[in-house]
Amino acid sequence: MSDYAVVSDGVARQTASGASTWARDYLRRVALADLGCAVVGVFAAVQLRFGEHVTGTYVALSLALPGFWLAAVALAGGYDARFIGTGSDEYRKVLNAGVGLTAAVAIFSYLVNVDLSRAYVLIALPTVTLFDLVARYEMRKRLHRLRDTGRCMFSVVAVGHEAAVADLVKELGRDRYHGLTVVGACVAQPSAGEEIAGVPLYGGLDDVPAAVRAFGADTVAVLPCPEMDGIRLRSLAWELEKTGTDLCVSPALLDVAGPRTTIRPTAGLTLLHVDHPQLSGFRVVVKGLFDRSFAAAALILLSPLLVLLAVIIRIHDRGPALFSQVRVGKDGRVFRIYKFRTMVVDAEQRRTQLLDSNDTDGVLFKLRNDPRVTAVGAHLRRWSIDELPQLFNVLLGQMSLVGPRPALPDEAAKYAEHVRRRLVVKPGLTGLWQVNGRSDLTWEESVRLDLRYVENWSFALDLQIIWKTISVMVRGSGAY
Repeated sequence: MSDYAVVSDGVARQTASGASTWARDYLRRVALADLGCAVVGVFAAVQLRFGEHVTGTYVALSLALPGFWLAAVALAGGYDARFIGTGSDEYRKVLNAGVGLTAAVAIFSYLVNVDLSRAYVLIALPTVTLFDLVARYEMRKRLHRLRDTGRCMFSVVAVGHEAAVADLVKELGRDRYHGLTVVGACVAQPSAGEEIAGVPLYGGLDDVPAAVRAFGADTVAVLPCPEMDGIRLRSLAWELEKTGTDLCVSPALLDVAGPRTTIRPTAGLTLLHVDHPQLSGFRVVVKGLFDRSFAAAALILLSPLLVLLAVIIRIHDRGPALFSQVRVGKDGRVFRIYKFRTMVVDAEQRRTQLLDSNDTDGVLFKLRNDPRVTAVGAHLRRWSIDELPQLFNVLLGQMSLVGPRPALPDEAAKYAEHVRRRLVVKPGLTGLWQVNGRSDLTWEESVRLDLRYVENWSFALDLQIIWKTISVMVRGSGAY
């Protein structure tokens, strides 16, 4: 749901009529988990601070804090069904609740002149917050596993042009963990067909409320569509308000993140102000320092593994352990990338014989069952271990930990003008392409993700991608 701005507000309205029963049950389990975490965290704080010598004041406070915690999470939006399973947004609300409740307790104790133990407060509330984050993480992972089987999904009616609807169906079908599945479509210019990408075509733009009722949809997603102007969209919002159905609007600036956009009311109009991406300055310096520090520490910690892998590759077929190749970096500068060798020694010479078997639909060359890959190399590729020597490239400042995919010179030479935007930042050891399908992505999807990263990068986003990369490597999905 990251590409859509949710218009309707309030968990009460969302769960009132249209939202699925599973969402209400899930939120009840979340609330019970929050309560359990609060009880355990407060009990741990009492034991660590007072042991068996706890006074009546702290007994009363410890009994009240779990209730205060649930209220704080609710006020922070932690029980909003729109954010079920969304990860960073959900965790941010729990953190906000922890910070808010800590501040409230401190202010209250000061105003009424209650002498509370700072150690107790500083143990209890951070502990409760940490326990709750872990619990939410585990529940989110379980929810994702259920969604992989098609369960616990919000149903969506997609509105827009046929091509945009087909793209949305494809994207949500690939990334089912978002929890959205398109059950019907209403398009600007309905064709004679009865389906779009396997989804029933209900009718035109005026038929959206009827489609919601027919499919029992929880959400309406309006894609970029000139025919859906402000008056029409407002009327649709009023109709959906009657049933509590969520309305999501995909802006024309599809890949511009929220932090770069602000609302600017001007002369009675609501304008969307878009900040320029941060491609230089202090934040870039901090990113570079973090990259090199992380790479140096990782190389030191992983050095025994790197040596072992090099020996295994040498023993397997007596060829070199490392493979180097010229790639295109920031501003079009070329550099030599390093990887563990996963193919036969003469793989580059044999590439021309396999061009007709290319499994991708763009300038990339990829084979799902590449005959040049060695037995050892197949295992290294599955978990992306062959990429570890690129930490040296990061240490040398040629690459970043997170960034667009490093391109071959012949690939970069075929770039369209807008695709060359990928070259304004350093290529990355990992990136959005790595955590959203890897080699399973089409060329257009890979480009879109790389450009989205360039336009919206931040230090927090880098940390999130690094965290997700670890999960992707463990699963070994999409790598060949």
